[in-house]
Amino acid sequence: MNKLTKTGLIGSLVTALCCFTPLLVWLLAALGLSAIVGYLDWVLFPMLGIFILLMLIGIVTRKRTDKR
Repeated sequence: MNKLTKTGLIGSLVTALCCFTPLLVWLLAALGLSAIVGYLDWVLFPMLGIFILLMLIGIVTRKRTDKR
């Protein structure tokens, strides 16, 4: 597994964890930053898409180099 695939996979998992569970909401509430919670969707969903795209690019480039 190359670095691009690892980065995409780890980033996707962390972003999905923060996006689909109240983990990040609890953390922000504990820090007194609850006002930011309304903007999380504007940040987390594009981040999730970017990390999934990175992972797919890493997989495709790995398959292309393995064929050579």
